[in-house]
Amino acid sequence: MPDAHEFIAYRVHDVPTAFGLEAAALERDWMSAAAQRFPYRCLPLNMANQHGWVLTCPVSFRAYWYGGAHPKDVELAFDGPADPCIVGHFGAGVVTFSLPYLFRTPPGVNLWVKGPSNWIKDGAQPLEGIVETDWATSTFTMNWKLTRPGEWVSFAKGDPICMLVPVPRGLLEGLVPKIVPMAAEPELQSQYRTWEASRSGFLEGLKVLDPDTLKQGWQKDYFRGKTDAGTFDPHQTRIDLKEFEAG
Repeated sequence: MPDAHEFIAYRVHDVPTAFGLEAAALERDWMSAAAQRFPYRCLPLNMANQHGWVLTCPVSFRAYWYGGAHPKDVELAFDGPADPCIVGHFGAGVVTFSLPYLFRTPPGVNLWVKGPSNWIKDGAQPLEGIVETDWATSTFTMNWKLTRPGEWVSFAKGDPICMLVPVPRGLLEGLVPKIVPMAAEPELQSQYRTWEASRSGFLEGLKVLDPDTLKQGWQKDYFRGKTDAGTFDPHQTRIDLKEFEAG
């Protein structure tokens, strides 16, 4: 049983696996290819990219969906020998990865099993689930739903195909959602108005090609954790996750 800080991946079989298991990376190809790499200026995107661990595809292959609901309506073509961990047995255009680990989280912590954040794959959609990995004695699969019948969709060896995000069980139910007029918090309203005016002025400066605004390039206050009231501490701009160690 893990202690309050352990996140354990039990190898189901003694033989080595070709699935990679690693901390999620910051970089995304489409973000790096954008003009001036501008998506990396969005701190929420950056944080989501790194917010968990990923399993990577063990082989390169292509998947084709004939459009039907039967498992045989999904065809897989591997670059090399077929991998028995990758099949289409659910039907409905779903490609299934049988993961080679049984995961164990600390007591009261679930595992959000999802697609890698902001990883774009044309023609396939990752299916997500929440698993109670602090007690379950079974493994789970990662599944991708093909969305374009009649077209091949490629999965490359080493690409992330599953993201693991631990989440406290019961957190959502413990929250009390409310909608409140901002005027009920005058200090917050004042800070927001200051930001709103600054943002409007910056966008207008870009529109009229104001030299000072163009030199500034982009507003960095959120990235730096700054508000009208000062700098927030602690403020995160990067996540440094520990890698899985062989035990």
